[in-house]
Amino acid sequence: MTPVIAVRDLTKTYTVGELKVPALRGVTLDVAPGSFVALTGPSGSGKSTFMHLLGCLDRPTSGQYLLNGRDVSTLDKRALAHVRNNQIGFVFQGFNLLARTSAIENVELPLLYRRGVSAKERRERAAAALASVGLGERLEHHPNQLSGGQQQRVAIARALVARPTLLLADEPTGNLDTRTSVEVMQIFQHLNDAGLSIVLVTHEPDIAEYATRVVAFRDGKVRDDRPVVERRRAEEEREILEAHADEEALSA
Repeated sequence: MTPVIAVRDLTKTYTVGELKVPALRGVTLDVAPGSFVALTGPSGSGKSTFMHLLGCLDRPTSGQYLLNGRDVSTLDKRALAHVRNNQIGFVFQGFNLLARTSAIENVELPLLYRRGVSAKERRERAAAALASVGLGERLEHHPNQLSGGQQQRVAIARALVARPTLLLADEPTGNLDTRTSVEVMQIFQHLNDAGLSIVLVTHEPDIAEYATRVVAFRDGKVRDDRPVVERRRAEEEREILEAHADEEALSA
């Protein structure tokens, strides 16, 4: 089976004035279709740079990156944009929603760049994506009318509306409390259970345990690559949290 991600000796060096700053120092790994991989490591370890390269937001200095069997490491900006719009969904820590635009209009945005998608189909797909993350009754709400967790769910729906083969999530729970983080990770696990390949960047070891594999970066290299033996299940944890909340409400 062709890996959804295959990178070989990937490097990235930034030029700052006369200084050469290596961010990645030869990364080689494969990600099989349907995987859920967490990238971990301290600030400056190279994990975010690696994520940017996987998302075709930048090009490597050297090495090879195959996305679904296609070499994208040497594509020009226009070709990279086409790959991003058609094959990759993005979820960021800061939600990146348009403040004066409704939830459904925010989710429709990626399809505005897709030829052959009518306004009717765009609306229907956006509504379906929002329903899939539990926001079917919040289509016309604006970001300031939604909680942080709901805003992140809008962002996830936006990432899904173009039907990507790869979902990239950069610190998606970084601005959320514990309970809301569990709710978001439940959505990711459901998507992964349905076959979507997910790569998630996190500083939080407990969040990484929701994945099936953890790849640890340090100093621009992969220092550890291991399966998650005792995977956390967000659905079970959410049920426990809700039961505790009910008990506290009754005793109040």
